[in-house]
Amino acid sequence: MKLRLLFCTIAIALLTILAMPMRLAAQTPRITTFDAPGAGTSANQGTIPQQNDSEGVVVGDYIDANGVAHGFLRAAGGAITTFDAPGAGKSSGQGTFALGIIPAGAVTGYYVDGRSVSHGFLRAANGKIRSFNAPGAGTGANQGTLGFAINPAGVISGIYIDASGVSHGLVRAPDGTITSFDASGAGTGAGEGTIGDTIGLSPAGVIGGPYIDDSFVFHGYVRDPDGTVTSFDPTGSFDTLPSSINQEGVINGGYLDASFVEHAFLRFPDGSITSFDVPGAATTGATAANAAGIIVGVYTDASGADHGFVRSNSGTFITLDAPGAGTGSGQGTFPNSINREGTVSGFYLDANGANHGFVAGP
Repeated sequence: MKLRLLFCTIAIALLTILAMPMRLAAQTPRITTFDAPGAGTSANQGTIPQQNDSEGVVVGDYIDANGVAHGFLRAAGGAITTFDAPGAGKSSGQGTFALGIIPAGAVTGYYVDGRSVSHGFLRAANGKIRSFNAPGAGTGANQGTLGFAINPAGVISGIYIDASGVSHGLVRAPDGTITSFDASGAGTGAGEGTIGDTIGLSPAGVIGGPYIDDSFVFHGYVRDPDGTVTSFDPTGSFDTLPSSINQEGVINGGYLDASFVEHAFLRFPDGSITSFDVPGAATTGATAANAAGIIVGVYTDASGADHGFVRSNSGTFITLDAPGAGTGSGQGTFPNSINREGTVSGFYLDANGANHGFVAGP
């Protein structure tokens, strides 16, 4: 559906500002590229990994030549399994979007049906798929329920969009009970509220993500397992866009300052926030971090092309450029997940604007 594409557009737009080449570490990880069977090869099509687990299994979705999305799982050895949620639509912008995975093999995400309504799903390790819908979710086009992340306890986080087009956060317990929540200050108009596609969920049940206020300004929030929701913004932030939360409860992402320059940030469980920039880069955005404190993200060069980076816990940076990545504005390499072993996954955009998957080993 259009909501997910909107969030992707926002994230890419935040990264597309002038930058200079960065200082590199001594070694660069080995990068392996891949494409799901049936993935399209034109602009806005292709393979889009979303997350990789501790076993190196990558989950994501691919867009076929008709613009329809399908889920996939890529095993550590490279074998790819594709799947579709029952009821998923078969027109452009519809289909199955797989976003979260745990080592036990369960996958969550959402599917868009033939009426362009979204429904959350849980795919068990045996391949059985069960859908779920939040109470209060709208039933019109571009409304419904979206699952985004799952933790080892089987808790799912996500959002639902009501009949007025307002987004709300949700937590789905393993028994199927769904609890909704809203960040204080979240807007109540169409296109506002507690939004997602970047809502993260830690093993302890802490949720981190963004919300939009009634002035369409982005802010970060963290929700504790007891239901307490706390808003946050890095000092000097004009727009705050959290990307994920790691096993230790550290939230990372990017924020725009008053000059619309992006910087990466980390918010720690004690509420303290630190920011950083890739050396020599005009903008930096963090997308994920593992328990060891290794961070991945994206920076943009002077031509507008995007490059991935890995930042060690000592502050050393390595550039990630997938073979075949385009060098034009809005093209390049986008890492979006790193597991506890340091394996990175993500996607790159080629010169035609098509998406391809990659994994990068330590």
